[in-house]
Formats: sequence, structure tokens, C-alpha cells
Amino acid sequence: MSENIIEVNGLEYSYGNFKAVDGVSFFVREGEIFSFLGPNGAGKSTVINILTTLLPLQKGTVRIAGYDLSKEPEQVRRSIGIVFQDETLDRDLTVWETLELHGRIYSMPKSERRERIDEIIKLVELQEKRDVRTRNLSGGMKRRLEIGRGLMTRPKVLFLDEPTIGLDTQTRRRLWDYIKMVNDSGTAIFLTTHYMDEADLVSNWIDIVDHGKIIASGAPIALKDALGRDVIYLQTDNDEAATGILKGLKAVQNIKATSQGLVVTINADGTRCLPVIMNRLHERGIDIKSVNLKKPTLDDVFVHYTGRDIRNAGAEKLPRIQPKGGR
Repeated sequence: MSENIIEVNGLEYSYGNFKAVDGVSFFVREGEIFSFLGPNGAGKSTVINILTTLLPLQKGTVRIAGYDLSKEPEQVRRSIGIVFQDETLDRDLTVWETLELHGRIYSMPKSERRERIDEIIKLVELQEKRDVRTRNLSGGMKRRLEIGRGLMTRPKVLFLDEPTIGLDTQTRRRLWDYIKMVNDSGTAIFLTTHYMDEADLVSNWIDIVDHGKIIASGAPIALKDALGRDVIYLQTDNDEAATGILKGLKAVQNIKATSQGLVVTINADGTRCLPVIMNRLHERGIDIKSVNLKKPTLDDVFVHYTGRDIRNAGAEKLPRIQPKGGR
């Protein structure tokens, strides 16, 4: 079994009287892709900033690559790479100069630095842009360069904060090819993203955080399976009455009211249950405005546990549900 590259226990952080992180505990195994997901304001950015030494540790313990964050922050910094959500490249430096500067900052010996620069430029396929100023690179090239910069010191953990935001679908796919190559080489990936399809496809493990607490944890397939076999989205003229009616059906596993209507998870074949559900509501005088049946996705998981889409704000606080298959 793999060792833990990150261990977080009882992490708390407050801004004045506001507790942004409230008793968070989790671990990341060596070589895995770990996704830390949550709505805006959920506390995930604060957690990441603590782990990357950008915020002080107030309460709790953190170990990264075997180092105690409270006692050995410099060793932690040398063990991690970071790619921020916002671009942080110096627009006047070339691709080569960007990597050279980063190597100097970390006091890499000249021979090692030059060798590593050549490796990185080849890895992210920027050989032809080696002497081009970053201001003249495309968005995808800039992200590849930032990932390359984060890999200069051969980090044991690479933190990726929304690495593909704002990129087109084709560029996102290419970028993930590079990230997977990095992961295959043994570097653990700590990911935040608003693209649930990305998290679903690449993650070994996912933690969902909201209101400063981890409210769901699991492998992607376990999180989706925990919702039920199928999901039915309903919009009616009386969602409250519809909820009461549907709760009496044996096949209905859970009903969640959202701003877009009802999300009904069922533990049977949705194609067989849907006609029964529609007939039952019609018999009780409930008008169905729209209906949609589909298999659970990670988006459905996120809505189920947080009560909102990941891109929206303003949710109720829900209890943590631990799906089967936890570690």
C-alpha cells in the first residue's frame, strides 16, 4: 500500500470571528490524483493556501512529504510545485528565462538547472517557443509553461488550482495529457477544478468541502453509486406536494429540492420507474413542467451533497454522508 504524501488532521482557520476551515482531516497517497472540490467560499482555497505555506497554520497538524508544516515550512516548499488559477508569468521573460529564474530562486546548481530546463521544455512541447516572450504565447502554452515551472524542482506533490479554466476543450484535453504524464512519473497531484468531468475522469479520490467541513469523500465511482442507479430531474407546479407523494414510492431512494427543481435518485431502472412517477403525480393533480432521466454524474454528486451547482453560491448546510468504499 502506498504511503501518505499529505496528512492533514484537525485543520482549523479563522478570519476574525469567521471560521473558514472547521476541523478538516484527510490524506493523500503517493502518486495519486486527489481532487479537493467545493463551491466558492467553501474553505478549499484557505486549505490550499495553508498547505502551500501561503497562510500560517493556526490549529491542527499537516505533514507533507514527511515534513511537519509548522516546523519545516522551507522543506515543505521544496517538496511541492504550484500552478495557480491566475496567470503568474512575467510577460517580459522568455520561456527559457522563466524556467531559469525559477531554478535560481530554488538555488538549483547551474548544470542541473540547465539540464532540467531542457527536459521541461521538451516535456511541455515548447521547444519552438524557447526564446519567445510569454506575452506572445497562447493561453494553452502559458498553462503548459506554468506546469513546467512547477515541475522544475521535481516536486513530490503538484498543486493545480483550476489548471484548465478558460481553455477550450481541445486545449484542456492536451493539458491533461501532460498532467497524466507527470502523475505517471510518480508525482502526486492535488487538484481543484470546476470541471466535474475532469475530476471524474482523472481522480483516484475526491473530497467535497462546504462550509469549512468535508461533507463527502470517496472514489468517483463510489460517490456516484451512492446516489442510486438513476437520477430523475423534475420541475412541477408544486414541488413540495410532489416530494410528499414520491417519498411513498419504494424505488425512490432520495429527493433533493434545488433551485432548478427536484432531483430524485432511485434504486431501480429509471426507464421503468419514470412512467410510474409521472402517472402518480398526474393522478394527484401535479403538473409536470419538465422531466429528464440520466445516470448519476459527479455533477449530481456535487449538487446532492452541497445543494447547489459548483459554479453557484448560497447553499444550505448538509450533513456528511460517507459512501461505501471509504479508505
